[in-house]
Amino acid sequence: MSSAKMFTGEEIPLEMHKVRIVQKLRLVPIEDRLKAIAQAGNNTFLLQSRDVFLDMLTDSGVNAMSDHQLASMITVDDAYAGSATFTRLSDKLTEIFGTKYFLPAHQGRACEHILAKTYVTAGSVVPMNFHFTTTKVHITLCGGSVEEVIIEEGLKSKSTCPFKGDTDIAKLRAVIEKHGPQKIAFVRLESGTNLVGGQPFCLQNMKEVRKVCDEYRLMLVLDASLLQDNLYFIKTREARCKNKTIREITREIADLCDIIYFSARKLGAARGGGIITNSEKAYRAMRDLVPLYEGFLTYGGMSVREMEAMAVGLEETMDEEIINQGPQFIEYMVNKLDRKGIPVVTPAGGLGCHLDAKAFIPHVPQVEYPAGALAAAMYIAGAVRGMERGTLSEERNPDGSEHLSEFELLRLALPRRVFTLSQVKYAIDRITWLYENRALIGGLKFIEEPAVLRFFMGRLAPVSEWQTKLAAKFRTDLGNSL
Repeated sequence: MSSAKMFTGEEIPLEMHKVRIVQKLRLVPIEDRLKAIAQAGNNTFLLQSRDVFLDMLTDSGVNAMSDHQLASMITVDDAYAGSATFTRLSDKLTEIFGTKYFLPAHQGRACEHILAKTYVTAGSVVPMNFHFTTTKVHITLCGGSVEEVIIEEGLKSKSTCPFKGDTDIAKLRAVIEKHGPQKIAFVRLESGTNLVGGQPFCLQNMKEVRKVCDEYRLMLVLDASLLQDNLYFIKTREARCKNKTIREITREIADLCDIIYFSARKLGAARGGGIITNSEKAYRAMRDLVPLYEGFLTYGGMSVREMEAMAVGLEETMDEEIINQGPQFIEYMVNKLDRKGIPVVTPAGGLGCHLDAKAFIPHVPQVEYPAGALAAAMYIAGAVRGMERGTLSEERNPDGSEHLSEFELLRLALPRRVFTLSQVKYAIDRITWLYENRALIGGLKFIEEPAVLRFFMGRLAPVSEWQTKLAAKFRTDLGNSL
């Protein structure tokens, strides 16, 4: 990896790309932001894009494409069946991952749906390093359950552990022995573990998981949606991998898996997804569900233009100078905040910067959704849209009580190659102001609560007049500033 030292001594991430297409942004006044968050039911998913200055909601489907990706979208073969575009994408997946079979799907959760429909039955158990929201719902809707077996460091907000997404092998064995191998649908690993701060697993830990799966004759399934960040961390943090190429690490990971699925809205910086495997048995077991739920086997619900861009994006993922920009920007943001004493998840992971809402606003109880409240406050303070990753993102217990999350995080995603360093510095400034005024932030309560995936569509209200007071303090401190 190239390294450029600043003569002034300042340490900044250096973008290894230039901007050639831009999109105009608006920064609306705080009074308008106050109205917008109220109209959105204090749910950042329901904000209108025109009211958002920095959209840090997600990295899904919003990463900047390269010039080669955009150019490739002109050369498509839009045949319904037998498309040459599909063949190019399938061949690229085989080249990179060494897999024989590819089932296309419109995005990652569609892959989860197919996997759950195929392998999860009533009473099934899926051990995993940590759950993702849609993964867990698909499994539970099929009558199964999730058992999390992440290492203890993974459940700590602040840590120096470089691989907080690792599996606790003893816990994994205990879960298998408790339920019996016959009840285990498969073992799932998530690269760049989303809900614990985008934290990676190491290659050695994955090999240990594979040994356990072989011992009990279980399938190992990898969610590779955030693989590119995990690859970067393995390359830079795992001593035995420092001299390996990204392509070599990728193939080692793939060779350990029975099934890999991914969202190309993240991996490959396009839109779409897919399931890949070397098992003809697994391929045939899942194949019939693709035309039923997604589309024909050579497009799977995807636009052929996106498939061409995905093939190029996957190849670009093998370039360390391309995949390092996201983690380096995130590390810059995390380190700046951490030095100010602002509670963030450490070490810096992939996907985005994660504020620890439990520590940021400890006076707000979990039943009043502190991560959701902090997301609303962040929008009011700076028109920055983040995503709640806490109790609000969980499903209620069968008795109707809240299932309190291990974490209460406000995720500020940094989509690849989207934001400039000045915009990141602006976000840091507004977070700093918000932390200084954290005592003003209060909780939220539901006024409209969907039964499933409530964090997408639910509407909430503040439990007091705290938002009005926060906006008034902003005007006092910052005058006419937007």
